[in-house]
Amino acid sequence: MIRTGSGHAPCHHGEILQGVFLDADGRRCAGLVTLPMAGPGSRAEFLRRPGTPPEALTAVPAGRTKAVRAAALAVARCAERSGQPPCGGELRLTGGVPVGLGMGSSTSDVIAAVRAVADSYGVRLAPEAVARIAVRAELACDPLMWGGRPVLFAQREGRVLETLGPALPPLVVVGCALGGGAPVDTLALPAPDPDEEEVRAFERLRTLLRRAVATTDARLLGEVATASARLGQRRLRHPDFEALAAVSRRVGAVGVQIAHSGAVAGVLFDPAAPGLRRSVRGCLRALDSHGIPATRTFTTPGTTPSSKELPHGPAHRRGDRPAGPDTARRPARLPALRDDEGGLRPRRGTAPAGHGSGAPR
Repeated sequence: MIRTGSGHAPCHHGEILQGVFLDADGRRCAGLVTLPMAGPGSRAEFLRRPGTPPEALTAVPAGRTKAVRAAALAVARCAERSGQPPCGGELRLTGGVPVGLGMGSSTSDVIAAVRAVADSYGVRLAPEAVARIAVRAELACDPLMWGGRPVLFAQREGRVLETLGPALPPLVVVGCALGGGAPVDTLALPAPDPDEEEVRAFERLRTLLRRAVATTDARLLGEVATASARLGQRRLRHPDFEALAAVSRRVGAVGVQIAHSGAVAGVLFDPAAPGLRRSVRGCLRALDSHGIPATRTFTTPGTTPSSKELPHGPAHRRGDRPAGPDTARRPARLPALRDDEGGLRPRRGTAPAGHGSGAPR
Protein backbone atom coordinates (compact mmCIF):
# COMPACT_ATOMS: atom_id res chain seq x y z
CA MET A 1 0.00 0.00 0.00
CA ILE A 2 1.55 3.30 -1.12
CA ARG A 3 0.64 5.96 1.39
CA THR A 4 0.10 9.62 0.69
CA GLY A 5 2.78 11.66 2.41
CA SER A 6 2.05 14.96 4.07
CA GLY A 7 4.23 17.87 5.11
CA HIS A 8 3.93 21.35 6.59
CA ALA A 9 6.19 24.38 6.84
CA PRO A 10 5.71 27.76 8.56
CA CYS A 11 6.38 31.22 7.20
CA HIS A 12 8.29 34.11 8.77
CA HIS A 13 7.83 37.87 9.17
CA GLY A 14 10.88 39.18 7.37
CA GLU A 15 14.29 39.50 8.97
CA ILE A 16 15.78 40.70 12.22
CA LEU A 17 19.25 40.82 10.72
CA GLN A 18 20.51 40.48 7.16
CA GLY A 19 23.87 41.31 5.64
CA VAL A 20 27.28 39.87 4.83
CA PHE A 21 29.14 37.96 7.53
CA LEU A 22 32.31 35.95 8.00
CA ASP A 23 32.11 32.18 8.30
CA ALA A 24 34.40 30.01 10.43
CA ASP A 25 37.08 30.20 7.73
CA GLY A 26 36.90 33.98 7.48
CA ARG A 27 35.07 33.86 4.14
CA ARG A 28 32.34 36.39 3.36
CA CYS A 29 28.81 34.95 3.23
CA ALA A 30 25.43 36.55 2.73
CA GLY A 31 23.39 35.66 5.80
CA LEU A 32 20.15 36.38 7.63
CA VAL A 33 18.18 35.80 10.82
CA THR A 34 14.43 35.60 10.30
CA LEU A 35 11.62 36.62 12.66
CA PRO A 36 9.49 33.49 13.24
CA MET A 37 5.74 33.74 12.97
CA ALA A 38 3.10 31.16 13.85
CA GLY A 39 -0.10 30.86 11.85
CA PRO A 40 0.10 30.93 8.06
CA GLY A 41 2.08 28.18 6.39
CA SER A 42 2.17 25.77 3.47
CA ARG A 43 0.81 22.24 3.51
CA ALA A 44 1.64 19.58 0.95
CA GLU A 45 0.47 16.09 0.08
CA PHE A 46 2.44 13.76 -2.17
CA LEU A 47 0.85 10.74 -3.81
CA ARG A 48 3.40 8.42 -5.37
CA ARG A 49 2.58 6.66 -8.64
CA PRO A 50 4.72 3.50 -8.77
CA GLY A 51 5.95 2.53 -12.20
CA THR A 52 6.01 6.08 -13.56
CA PRO A 53 9.31 7.84 -14.32
CA PRO A 54 10.61 10.10 -11.52
CA GLU A 55 10.32 13.16 -13.72
CA ALA A 56 6.57 12.57 -14.14
CA LEU A 57 5.63 14.96 -11.34
CA THR A 58 2.54 17.14 -11.44
CA ALA A 59 1.43 19.85 -9.04
CA VAL A 60 -1.97 21.11 -7.94
CA PRO A 61 -2.23 24.03 -8.39
CA ALA A 62 -0.18 23.93 -11.56
CA GLY A 63 2.88 26.11 -11.99
CA ARG A 64 4.54 25.76 -8.58
CA THR A 65 7.83 25.06 -10.32
CA LYS A 66 10.12 25.52 -7.32
CA ALA A 67 8.11 23.10 -5.21
CA VAL A 68 8.07 20.58 -8.07
CA ARG A 69 11.86 20.84 -8.47
CA ALA A 70 12.25 20.30 -4.74
CA ALA A 71 9.90 17.30 -4.82
CA ALA A 72 11.91 15.70 -7.64
CA LEU A 73 15.16 16.17 -5.69
CA ALA A 74 13.52 14.76 -2.58
CA VAL A 75 12.24 11.70 -4.48
CA ALA A 76 15.78 10.86 -5.59
CA ARG A 77 17.15 11.31 -2.06
CA CYS A 78 14.36 9.44 -0.25
CA ALA A 79 14.22 6.56 -2.72
CA GLU A 80 17.94 6.01 -2.20
CA ARG A 81 17.61 6.23 1.58
CA SER A 82 14.65 3.84 1.76
CA GLY A 83 15.78 1.36 -0.87
CA GLN A 84 12.54 1.87 -2.80
CA PRO A 85 12.42 2.72 -6.51
CA PRO A 86 12.00 6.38 -7.43
CA CYS A 87 8.79 7.25 -9.24
CA GLY A 88 6.59 10.14 -10.24
CA GLY A 89 3.53 11.40 -8.43
CA GLU A 90 1.17 14.24 -7.69
CA LEU A 91 2.02 17.12 -5.36
CA ARG A 92 -0.90 19.04 -3.84
CA LEU A 93 -0.18 22.37 -2.19
CA THR A 94 -2.37 24.52 0.01
CA GLY A 95 -1.58 27.37 2.35
CA GLY A 96 -2.13 30.89 3.55
CA VAL A 97 1.27 32.58 3.16
CA PRO A 98 0.82 35.86 1.28
CA VAL A 99 3.01 36.16 -1.79
CA GLY A 100 5.34 39.08 -2.44
CA LEU A 101 5.61 40.49 1.08
CA GLY A 102 8.90 38.80 1.99
CA MET A 103 7.38 36.15 4.28
CA GLY A 104 9.06 33.11 2.71
CA SER A 105 6.10 31.83 0.68
CA SER A 106 8.21 29.93 -1.87
CA THR A 107 10.49 28.38 0.77
CA SER A 108 7.43 27.35 2.77
CA ASP A 109 6.07 25.59 -0.34
CA VAL A 110 9.42 23.92 -0.99
CA ILE A 111 9.91 22.62 2.56
CA ALA A 112 6.34 21.34 2.78
CA ALA A 113 6.83 19.52 -0.54
CA VAL A 114 10.12 17.93 0.59
CA ARG A 115 8.58 16.81 3.87
CA ALA A 116 5.56 15.33 2.08
CA VAL A 117 7.81 13.30 -0.24
CA ALA A 118 9.90 12.11 2.71
CA ASP A 119 6.77 11.10 4.61
CA SER A 120 5.54 9.14 1.59
CA TYR A 121 8.79 7.15 1.57
CA GLY A 122 8.83 6.76 5.36
CA VAL A 123 12.05 8.80 5.62
CA ARG A 124 12.99 11.61 8.01
CA LEU A 125 15.29 14.25 6.55
CA ALA A 126 17.43 16.42 8.83
CA PRO A 127 17.07 20.22 8.49
CA GLU A 128 20.51 20.34 6.85
CA ALA A 129 19.37 17.93 4.12
CA VAL A 130 16.14 19.86 3.57
CA ALA A 131 18.14 23.11 3.31
CA ARG A 132 20.44 21.66 0.64
CA ILE A 133 17.45 20.56 -1.43
CA ALA A 134 15.74 23.94 -0.98
CA VAL A 135 18.77 25.89 -2.21
CA ARG A 136 19.06 23.64 -5.26
CA ALA A 137 15.36 24.16 -5.99
CA GLU A 138 15.18 27.95 -5.57
CA LEU A 139 18.81 29.23 -5.48
CA ALA A 140 18.29 30.97 -2.14
CA CYS A 141 16.01 29.96 0.71
CA ASP A 142 14.94 30.90 4.22
CA PRO A 143 15.81 28.83 7.32
CA LEU A 144 12.23 27.73 7.98
CA MET A 145 13.35 24.09 8.24
CA TRP A 146 14.77 24.97 11.68
CA GLY A 147 11.40 26.15 12.98
CA GLY A 148 11.60 29.10 15.36
CA ARG A 149 15.19 28.45 16.47
CA PRO A 150 17.27 31.61 15.80
CA VAL A 151 20.08 30.81 13.38
CA LEU A 152 22.33 32.98 11.24
CA PHE A 153 21.73 31.29 7.92
CA ALA A 154 23.67 31.54 4.65
CA GLN A 155 20.62 31.64 2.40
CA ARG A 156 22.46 31.06 -0.88
CA GLU A 157 24.44 28.10 0.47
CA GLY A 158 21.83 26.45 2.68
CA ARG A 159 24.01 26.23 5.79
CA VAL A 160 23.92 27.59 9.30
CA LEU A 161 26.72 30.02 10.11
CA GLU A 162 25.81 30.19 13.78
CA THR A 163 23.08 28.94 16.11
CA LEU A 164 22.38 31.98 18.27
CA GLY A 165 20.48 30.20 21.05
CA PRO A 166 17.31 28.25 21.82
CA ALA A 167 14.85 31.09 21.16
CA LEU A 168 14.58 34.80 20.54
CA PRO A 169 13.67 37.11 23.42
CA PRO A 170 9.89 37.40 23.81
CA LEU A 171 8.41 40.07 21.56
CA VAL A 172 5.06 41.53 20.63
CA VAL A 173 5.09 42.53 16.96
CA VAL A 174 2.70 44.93 15.23
CA GLY A 175 2.95 43.80 11.63
CA CYS A 176 2.48 46.17 8.71
CA ALA A 177 3.39 46.55 5.04
CA LEU A 178 5.54 49.33 3.65
CA GLY A 179 4.75 50.91 0.32
CA GLY A 180 1.12 49.85 0.75
CA GLY A 181 2.24 46.25 0.25
CA ALA A 182 3.71 46.80 -3.21
CA PRO A 183 6.20 44.10 -4.26
CA VAL A 184 9.95 44.59 -4.06
CA ASP A 185 11.70 43.63 -7.30
CA THR A 186 15.00 42.38 -5.91
CA LEU A 187 16.41 41.92 -9.42
CA ALA A 188 16.09 45.67 -10.00
CA LEU A 189 18.03 46.53 -6.84
CA PRO A 190 21.78 47.17 -6.89
CA ALA A 191 23.73 44.05 -5.96
CA PRO A 192 25.10 44.18 -2.43
CA ASP A 193 28.83 44.83 -2.39
CA PRO A 194 29.70 45.82 1.18
CA ASP A 195 33.09 47.27 1.95
CA GLU A 196 35.18 46.22 4.94
CA GLU A 197 33.55 48.80 7.18
CA GLU A 198 30.07 47.48 6.40
CA VAL A 199 31.12 43.88 7.01
CA ARG A 200 32.52 44.93 10.38
CA ALA A 201 29.19 46.65 11.11
CA PHE A 202 27.28 43.45 10.32
CA GLU A 203 29.65 41.45 12.51
CA ARG A 204 29.07 43.89 15.39
CA LEU A 205 25.30 43.46 14.98
CA ARG A 206 25.80 39.69 14.98
CA THR A 207 27.65 39.95 18.31
CA LEU A 208 24.92 42.15 19.79
CA LEU A 209 22.16 39.81 18.60
CA ARG A 210 23.99 36.85 20.14
CA ARG A 211 24.06 38.78 23.43
CA ALA A 212 20.38 39.75 23.13
CA VAL A 213 19.39 36.10 22.69
CA ALA A 214 21.63 34.93 25.56
CA THR A 215 20.22 37.54 27.96
CA THR A 216 16.63 37.59 26.56
CA ASP A 217 17.03 41.33 26.05
CA ALA A 218 14.18 42.55 23.84
CA ARG A 219 15.48 46.12 23.79
CA LEU A 220 18.90 45.09 22.52
CA LEU A 221 17.29 42.89 19.87
CA GLY A 222 15.20 45.87 18.77
CA GLU A 223 18.34 47.96 18.39
CA VAL A 224 19.92 45.27 16.21
CA ALA A 225 16.82 44.91 14.05
CA THR A 226 16.52 48.68 13.57
CA ALA A 227 20.19 49.03 12.64
CA SER A 228 19.91 46.16 10.16
CA ALA A 229 16.79 47.73 8.63
CA ARG A 230 18.62 51.04 8.22
CA LEU A 231 21.52 49.35 6.47
CA GLY A 232 19.01 47.60 4.23
CA GLN A 233 17.52 50.95 3.29
CA ARG A 234 20.62 51.67 1.21
CA ARG A 235 19.20 49.17 -1.30
CA LEU A 236 15.47 49.05 -0.58
CA ARG A 237 14.77 52.79 -0.17
CA HIS A 238 11.26 52.37 1.27
CA PRO A 239 9.81 55.91 1.21
CA ASP A 240 7.83 55.34 4.42
CA PHE A 241 10.62 53.72 6.45
CA GLU A 242 11.43 56.92 8.36
CA ALA A 243 7.75 57.29 9.26
CA LEU A 244 7.78 53.72 10.58
CA ALA A 245 10.89 54.41 12.66
CA ALA A 246 9.34 57.62 14.01
CA VAL A 247 6.19 55.74 15.03
CA SER A 248 8.35 53.20 16.86
CA ARG A 249 10.11 55.90 18.86
CA ARG A 250 6.91 57.79 19.64
CA VAL A 251 5.03 54.79 21.05
CA GLY A 252 7.92 53.42 23.13
CA ALA A 253 8.66 50.34 21.00
CA VAL A 254 12.08 48.69 21.17
CA GLY A 255 12.60 48.99 17.41
CA VAL A 256 11.50 47.97 13.95
CA GLN A 257 12.24 45.12 11.57
CA ILE A 258 11.69 44.71 7.85
CA ALA A 259 11.81 42.08 5.17
CA HIS A 260 14.95 42.74 3.16
CA SER A 261 13.35 41.20 0.07
CA GLY A 262 9.73 42.30 0.48
CA ALA A 263 7.34 44.87 1.91
CA VAL A 264 6.47 43.33 5.29
CA ALA A 265 7.68 45.16 8.41
CA GLY A 266 7.03 45.18 12.12
CA VAL A 267 7.14 47.43 15.17
CA LEU A 268 8.68 45.50 18.06
CA PHE A 269 7.57 45.72 21.68
CA ASP A 270 8.86 44.23 24.92
CA PRO A 271 5.89 42.23 26.26
CA ALA A 272 6.97 43.02 29.84
CA ALA A 273 6.78 46.78 29.27
CA PRO A 274 4.10 48.62 31.30
CA GLY A 275 1.11 49.90 29.37
CA LEU A 276 1.70 47.48 26.48
CA ARG A 277 -1.89 47.36 25.28
CA ARG A 278 -2.13 51.15 25.28
CA SER A 279 1.17 51.38 23.38
CA VAL A 280 -0.04 48.92 20.75
CA ARG A 281 -3.27 50.86 20.28
CA GLY A 282 -1.24 54.05 19.86
CA CYS A 283 1.00 52.30 17.35
CA LEU A 284 -1.98 51.20 15.26
CA ARG A 285 -3.41 54.72 15.23
CA ALA A 286 -0.03 56.21 14.29
CA LEU A 287 0.53 53.73 11.46
CA ASP A 288 -2.95 54.50 10.14
CA SER A 289 -2.26 58.23 10.24
CA HIS A 290 0.82 57.68 8.06
CA GLY A 291 -1.07 55.47 5.58
CA ILE A 292 0.92 52.37 6.55
CA PRO A 293 -1.48 49.38 6.52
CA ALA A 294 -1.32 47.19 9.63
CA THR A 295 -1.73 43.43 9.27
CA ARG A 296 -1.56 41.61 12.61
CA THR A 297 -0.30 41.89 16.16
CA PHE A 298 1.41 38.64 17.17
CA THR A 299 3.91 37.25 19.64
CA THR A 300 7.14 35.35 19.01
CA PRO A 301 7.45 31.71 20.14
CA GLY A 302 8.11 31.44 23.86
CA THR A 303 6.34 34.68 24.81
CA THR A 304 4.57 34.20 28.14
CA PRO A 305 0.82 33.51 28.16
CA SER A 306 0.15 36.84 29.90
CA SER A 307 1.26 38.62 26.74
CA LYS A 308 -0.58 36.45 24.25
CA GLU A 309 -1.69 37.91 20.96
CA LEU A 310 -3.43 41.25 21.30
CA PRO A 311 -6.66 41.01 19.30
CA HIS A 312 -6.88 43.13 16.21
CA GLY A 313 -7.38 40.65 13.42
CA PRO A 314 -5.86 37.72 11.53
CA ALA A 315 -2.42 37.96 10.00
CA HIS A 316 -3.72 37.26 6.53
CA ARG A 317 -6.95 35.59 5.61
CA ARG A 318 -6.78 31.97 4.55
CA GLY A 319 -7.94 32.92 1.07
CA ASP A 320 -5.31 35.61 0.59
CA ARG A 321 -2.79 33.30 -1.00
CA PRO A 322 -3.48 32.79 -4.70
CA ALA A 323 -3.12 29.40 -6.31
CA GLY A 324 -1.01 29.89 -9.38
CA PRO A 325 2.48 29.74 -10.87
CA ASP A 326 5.53 30.93 -8.98
CA THR A 327 5.94 33.89 -11.29
CA ALA A 328 2.33 34.79 -12.04
CA ARG A 329 0.19 34.46 -8.92
CA ARG A 330 -2.65 36.85 -8.17
CA PRO A 331 -1.60 39.61 -5.79
CA ALA A 332 -2.17 38.87 -2.12
CA ARG A 333 -4.50 41.40 -0.52
CA LEU A 334 -3.93 42.76 2.94
CA PRO A 335 -6.70 41.95 5.44
CA ALA A 336 -9.05 44.38 7.06
CA LEU A 337 -7.61 45.70 10.31
CA ARG A 338 -9.40 45.07 13.59
CA ASP A 339 -8.87 47.36 16.50
CA ASP A 340 -8.57 46.13 20.08
CA GLU A 341 -12.32 46.46 20.62
CA GLY A 342 -12.88 43.98 17.79
CA GLY A 343 -14.51 46.36 15.34
CA LEU A 344 -13.40 46.86 11.78
CA ARG A 345 -11.84 50.18 10.96
CA PRO A 346 -10.65 51.44 7.60
CA ARG A 347 -7.04 51.75 6.55
CA ARG A 348 -5.63 54.58 4.52
CA GLY A 349 -3.27 54.06 1.64
CA THR A 350 -3.88 50.32 1.31
CA ALA A 351 -2.92 48.76 -1.99
CA PRO A 352 -2.74 45.14 -3.10
CA ALA A 353 0.59 43.43 -2.66
CA GLY A 354 2.22 41.80 -5.63
CA HIS A 355 4.60 38.93 -6.13
CA GLY A 356 8.29 39.50 -5.56
CA SER A 357 10.99 38.44 -7.95
CA GLY A 358 12.05 35.38 -6.00
CA ALA A 359 15.65 36.16 -6.91
CA PRO A 360 18.49 35.07 -4.68
CA ARG A 361 18.85 37.51 -1.84
